[in-house]
Amino acid sequence: MYKVILFDVDGVFLSEERCFDASALSVWELLNAPHFLGLDQSRHVVKPSEDTIRKIREQVFVKDQVLDWMKERGLNSNWDMVYLTFSGQLLLLLKGLYRDQPDLVKRFLLKPVTEVSLRNIKKEAAGFVPRFDRFISLFSGQEQLDKHELLVYFNKLASDWFDIPVEQFSRKSLLWELGYSVYQEWYLGECLYEKTEGKPARQHGKEGFLENEIALADPDRIKQLLMMLEEKGVKVGIGTGRSFLETKVPFQSFGWFSLLDEKHIATATDVIAAEKAYPDRAPLGKPEPFTYLRAFFGKDKLLKECLDHPLPLANGKEILVVGDSVADCFAARKMGCDFAATLTGLAGEAARTKFEDLGADYILQNITELVSIFSKVSVD
Repeated sequence: MYKVILFDVDGVFLSEERCFDASALSVWELLNAPHFLGLDQSRHVVKPSEDTIRKIREQVFVKDQVLDWMKERGLNSNWDMVYLTFSGQLLLLLKGLYRDQPDLVKRFLLKPVTEVSLRNIKKEAAGFVPRFDRFISLFSGQEQLDKHELLVYFNKLASDWFDIPVEQFSRKSLLWELGYSVYQEWYLGECLYEKTEGKPARQHGKEGFLENEIALADPDRIKQLLMMLEEKGVKVGIGTGRSFLETKVPFQSFGWFSLLDEKHIATATDVIAAEKAYPDRAPLGKPEPFTYLRAFFGKDKLLKECLDHPLPLANGKEILVVGDSVADCFAARKMGCDFAATLTGLAGEAARTKFEDLGADYILQNITELVSIFSKVSVD
C-alpha cells in the first residue's frame, strides 16, 4: 500500500473557479484599463459584480473552451493562462496594425512588452475589438506542441507574420511578469498584494478572492481524511501551482493546515526560487515533476538534489499523486508513481474519459473517496 500521498490543491481541495475568474479579469484589464491598452475603458471595473465576472469570463475564455484547451495540453498555471490569452489578442491587434503601420509594429516587437509600451500604442489600438474565439485557431497545425513549446510559440508566429525575429513571448519575458502582477492584484486584493509583493497596487479597491475560497467537499470530511492518513502513518505532501500564501490562508481557514508538515508543502514559490537559481532548467512548473519531488523530499533537501534525482523514483509505486489535471498525471508518470484523478476540476464528470484514456489508477468523484482506498489498510 502507499506510504506517501502527494496532493494537488486546485481542483482537489479547493475550487478553481476563483482562480479562473481572476485570470479572466486580468486579461480584461490588460486589454481595457487606461493604464494598459485602454481599448474600452468604460468596461474596466475594479469591483465587478458576480454577474459581471461571469460575463467577462464567458467572453475571455469562450465559455471555458479556451481553459479546457490549455489544461488538456498540460498548462496548469493561471499566470501562464493570463500570459497566453492576452498575448494572442495582442498579436491579433498588431496584425491589424501591420497592414498600414508595419514600422510601428516592428519597433514595438523589437523591445520588451511592458506596461509603458502598451500605453504607447493605445492611440493606434483604438477600434480593435478582441476576438477571443480566435485564440485556439492561432495554434492551427501546432496541436502537438508541449507546454514548453506553447509558452514560446508566439515568438515563431510573430516572426512569421511580421518578418522579423521576435523574442518577447516567453515564460521569462517582461510580458509574462506583467500578467503575473495583474493576476496577483486581482486574486490577493489590494492590501495583501502590497504586503506580499512589496509594491503599490495599480488601482485602489480590489478586494481579492483569497478569502472566498470554496472547498470541493465537506471541509470536516477532508479534515477527517487527513487525520486518518496521519493515524495510518501515510506521509502527506502538497504540490501546487499556487504560491505558499495562497495555499496557507484557505487551508488555515478550513482547519487543514495544522495537519500538514510545512516542509512538505511545495508551491509556485518554490518553483520560482528554483527557476531563479537554475534558469537553464526553467520552466519547472507542472507537468514537470519538480513541484511533487519538492513535496516528497521536503524543504531540507537541496534544490539541486530534487532537480537531479534520477527518475522514475525507485520507490515510485509507494507514492500516490492526487490531482485533477493532465499536468498532474504527466508529472506522476515521470516520477513512476500511481495517479488518482479527481472529477472536481474544471471539466467535472466530463473528464472521466480523458483520465481513463491516460490510464489513471483511480478516478474519484472527490477527494474524500480516498478513504475507501486507505481505510482497511495499514502502512508497514
